[in-house]
Amino acid sequence: MDKEAVSDAIEEASVLMELAGENPFRVRAYHNASRIIRAFPGDLDAAAADGSLKSIKGIGPNIESHVRELLKTDEPPFLVELRSRFPRGIIEMLRIPGLGPKKIRVLVKDLNISSVGELEYACMENRLLDLPGFGRKTQENILKGIAGLAAYAGRYLAGSVRERADKIIASLRKVKELRRAEAAGSLRRRKETVKDIDMVASGEPDPIMDAVASHPDVEEVTARGDTKLAARLKSGINMDLRVVPDEVFPYTLQHFTGSREHNIALRARAHARGLKSSEYGLFRGGENIPCSDEADIYRNLGLNYIPPELREDMGEVEAAEKGTLPDLVSRDDLKGVLHIHTVASDGSATLEELVQAAREVGLSYIGIADHSASARYAHGLTPERIREQHALIDRLNGQMEDFLILKGIESDILPDGSLDYPEDVLETFDFVIGSVHSAFTMKEREMTGRICRALENPFLDILGHPTGRLLLTREPYEVDMEEVLASAAENGKAIELNAHPYRLDIDWRLLPQAKKLGIKIPICPDAHSTSDLSYTFSGLWQARKGWLEKKDVLNCLTYAELLDFFRARRHLAGKTR
Repeated sequence: MDKEAVSDAIEEASVLMELAGENPFRVRAYHNASRIIRAFPGDLDAAAADGSLKSIKGIGPNIESHVRELLKTDEPPFLVELRSRFPRGIIEMLRIPGLGPKKIRVLVKDLNISSVGELEYACMENRLLDLPGFGRKTQENILKGIAGLAAYAGRYLAGSVRERADKIIASLRKVKELRRAEAAGSLRRRKETVKDIDMVASGEPDPIMDAVASHPDVEEVTARGDTKLAARLKSGINMDLRVVPDEVFPYTLQHFTGSREHNIALRARAHARGLKSSEYGLFRGGENIPCSDEADIYRNLGLNYIPPELREDMGEVEAAEKGTLPDLVSRDDLKGVLHIHTVASDGSATLEELVQAAREVGLSYIGIADHSASARYAHGLTPERIREQHALIDRLNGQMEDFLILKGIESDILPDGSLDYPEDVLETFDFVIGSVHSAFTMKEREMTGRICRALENPFLDILGHPTGRLLLTREPYEVDMEEVLASAAENGKAIELNAHPYRLDIDWRLLPQAKKLGIKIPICPDAHSTSDLSYTFSGLWQARKGWLEKKDVLNCLTYAELLDFFRARRHLAGKTR
C-alpha cells in the first residue's frame, strides 16, 4: 500500500473499532494516527524500515506494527479480523452520509437491521422515528443517502483513479515493444469522477498486454483478445486496454478520449468536408490521411488543436474554427496558494513547515485561512488567538525577502448571512474566505439569500466551496448558483475553486459563466497538511476544463498584485456601504 492507502486503512480500523464498541480512547488514537500518516512528509516505507516511525508522536507500538503490516500486504490480519466481526451489509451502511458507527449500533441493537436494504425498508415503514438520536429528519436524510449510494454506484474519484492509471502507464513505458501509451476517456478529459479506465497503446500487443496482466495493481484479467484486454484492478475499477499499430494510435486515442458529443460534432464536420472520421483513421474515400498526432487530425478538419479537457461539446469546435480557444492557465502561471489550515485550527502543519513546503514547489506566497470561532469542532480561532497568529506571521514575514504569508481566515457564513466575527476583527485580515459549514438543509430561496447577503459584506473577499458538495458522498445544498454568480460579480467578490479532490467546488461547468461575468477564481487546496498543497496543481485541470486563463485565476497574481487586489476591492466596497 502507498501512504494514502495506509492512512485510509488505519481510519477504517478506527471506524470498525467504534462500531464494535471498543475503548473510545483507542478509537481516537487510530483516527488521529490516520491523519498523522497522511500528512507525514517523508517516505513511510523508509521510516518503517529504519525504526523512525516509532518516534512519531501519535504512532504507538500497536499502530506502528499495523502500519508495517499494511506496507507489506493489502489484506493485513488485524484489518481482516476487524472486518470479519460484521456482516457485509453493516459495513456497507457506513457509506451512508451522516450514519456513523454509533447510530448503526442502535439500528442493529434495537431493530436488528444488518443491511442497507433492511434499513431502507425500515425507513419507509417509519420505524426510525422513535429511536434515540434519530427522528423524522434523520430518517429522511438516511433515505436520501441510500438513494445517493445507488446513484454513485460504480463511480470513482478521478484523482485516485489517475494515480493508478499513471502507475500502469509508467510500467508500460518500460516495455521495449511499446511505442506510445495514454489514458483516454473521461479520465483524460479530466472529469471529476469516472466509472472506468480507458487506455490506448501502440506497439506489439502480447508483451504490452502481458505487462498489464502482471501489474501488481491488477486483480484479475476478465477478457483478452488479440489486441484488447479487460481487467479489474484491486481498487475495484475496471480497465480496458486497446493496442493498435502506431500509425493508427492518434485516431484511436482521439476517438476513445471523447466525449461522445464532441466526436459527433467532429464526424459531422468531417462529413461536410467529404471525409470520414473513425477510430481507425481520417479517410477521403478509401485513402487514410496520415496524421502523426491528434493535432494533425484537428488541422485536417480546419481546426486548431483542442485540448482533451475542453472536448465536451460546449462551443470548443466553433472556437477552434475561429481561432478563439482560450490560452488555458498552466502550472507555471500559479504564484501562490490561498486557503491553508495550520495546527492553530484543524491542520497538521506549522506555519514554518507550510512556508518551506510551498517554497520547495516554487510558490512565492501562501494565504493562511484557519477556521473561525463558530467552528468549534475544528478548534476555530478566537480573537485573542488571531492576534497571536498575526504576530507570528509578522515575525516570519520579517525574516523573508522573497516570500509572503498572507493573513486570512475561513469565516463561517451563519444562517442569517452574517460572518462570525465583528468588523473590527475582520478588518485585521488581508483576505476573508466566507464558507457555509452548517444548516445545509435550508431551502433554495433561503440558502441563496443567505449566501448573497454574505457576498454583500464588504469584508468578505472570497466565497469558499460555494455549493458544499462532497463528490460521491454529499449532493450540493439547494442554491441558485446563477443568482450567486450575479451577486458575486455585482459585489466584486471572488469565488474559489476548492481543489480538494472530494470537493472540486465550484463545478467546472459554471466557470465559463463566472469568467464571462468577470469573477476572479482562486484555485485553493483547502490544505490541512503540507502534502495537501499539491491539490492546487491537480485542481488546475478543473480550471482548464472551465476555460479559465491566467487572467481569470486570482492566485496567478504576484503577492504584491494580490494585496493590491484585496485592498482596492475593500476600498471600493467601503465607499458603497
